[in-house]
Amino acid sequence: MFSTVERLIAFRYLRARRKEGFISVIAGFSLLGIALGVGTLIVVLAVMKGFRDQLVDRILGLNGHMTVFSASGRGIVDYAGIAADLQTAKVVITALPMVEGQVLASGPADSRGALVRGFTHDDLARKTLIADNIRVGSLDDFQGKGVAIGLRMAQRLGLQVGDDLNLISPRAVATPFGGMPRQVSFPVVALFEVGMFEFDSSLVFMPFDTAQTFFQTGDAATAIEVDVRNPQDVRAVRAELAGLLRDRGVVLTDWQQTNSTLVGALDVERNVMFLILTLIILIAAFNIISGMVMLVKDKSRDIAILRTMGATRGMVLRIFVMTGAAIGVVGTLIGFGLGLAFATNIESIRQGIQMLTGTELFSAEIYFLSKLPADVVWSDVVSVVGLSLVLSFLATLYPAWRAARLDPVEALRYE
Repeated sequence: MFSTVERLIAFRYLRARRKEGFISVIAGFSLLGIALGVGTLIVVLAVMKGFRDQLVDRILGLNGHMTVFSASGRGIVDYAGIAADLQTAKVVITALPMVEGQVLASGPADSRGALVRGFTHDDLARKTLIADNIRVGSLDDFQGKGVAIGLRMAQRLGLQVGDDLNLISPRAVATPFGGMPRQVSFPVVALFEVGMFEFDSSLVFMPFDTAQTFFQTGDAATAIEVDVRNPQDVRAVRAELAGLLRDRGVVLTDWQQTNSTLVGALDVERNVMFLILTLIILIAAFNIISGMVMLVKDKSRDIAILRTMGATRGMVLRIFVMTGAAIGVVGTLIGFGLGLAFATNIESIRQGIQMLTGTELFSAEIYFLSKLPADVVWSDVVSVVGLSLVLSFLATLYPAWRAARLDPVEALRYE
C-alpha cells in the first residue's frame, strides 16, 4: 500500500529539524496522550471487572445462588423433604437447610452486631469458600456448641480459638422479672477469612441443631440455600424449580433479585468509566489533528516541490496519513504494554505505594475486599486498542486531505 519513498518521507517528517521543534513537541504530547489514555482505560476496565467478579463470587460463595424461604415467615418445617426434592433436579448442585438470625456478639475487647447461620458439619464443609479458607483451628470441632467466626471479627472482639464468644439473641426469654434477652456463650473452634470485609467481620457459623435451640425455632429451618450449575442463568432455573416447590408453602428468590442494585450499579459505573476515559484518547486524537495541520502548513513548500517532481495527490495523502497514523500506532502500543503491566501487577504496586507513603490506598472497610483485584478481559483490551487505532486514523484524514489538495503553484508563489 505504501511505497518505499512514501515511508521514507513520512518518517522523515516525524523527525523535525531544530527550527521545527515545536511541531515535534506537539507530536510527542499526542503520542503520550494516546499512550496514557489506552493504558488507563485498560487498567480501569480490568480493575472494575475484577472487583465485580470478586464481589459476586464472594456473595455467591456464602449466600447461595438461590434461597428458599417460608411463605408464612414461621420457618420451614419440612426442610429435609424440600431439600431432597431440590437435589433431584439436574440443575441443582446442593440444597442446604440453615437457621439464620441476628445477634449481638461480644468479646473481651468489643461488641458488635453479627449474623448467625446454622449448618450441619457436612453442609458447612460443602461450602468451599469457608472450608478452604480456615486460617486458625479446624472444622473438625464444629459440633456441639462450637462456632466458626471471621478473622476480622475475632480481631475486633479480641478473641482466639478456644475463647468464648458471647451471643445475645433479640428474642426475649420469659422470666419472673419479665422478658430478658437470651444470652449464651459458645467456644470458638475456627477462624475463617474469605477476603471480603463484610463477611469476615460479621458472620458466625453455628451447628444446625444448636442454632435451632438458640433461636428457639423448634424442628424447623429458616431457609434453604440452593446452589445451581449455572448461576448466571438463575432466572430460567428458578422457573424450573418453582414447579417442584408448588403448594409447599415456600417462596424462592435468586441472587440477582437480592443483589440487583449492587450488581447493576457496578455495571453502570463500568460503562460510564469507559465513556469518560475514552475522552482521553479523543483529546489525544485532536492533538494529532492540530499537530498534523501545523506540519502541513510548515511543509507546504516541500509538498509543492514533490508535486512538481511528479508526486500524485494520492501519494501526498498517503505520506501524511502514515505520518499521523504512526503517532497513533506507537502511542497505542506503548499504552497497551503499560496497561497490561500495571493491571497484572496492580496489587504489588499498591502495596509498594502504601509502604512509601504510609497511607492506606484500598481500605477493606470501604471497598469490601481486602485485596485490589484486576481481571484483564481480552475482548475489552481489543476494543480499547481498536478504538484508539480508529480514532488515530480518522484524525489524520483531514490534515492529509488538505495536504493532498495543496496547489503547488500557489504554494511556491507565496513561499
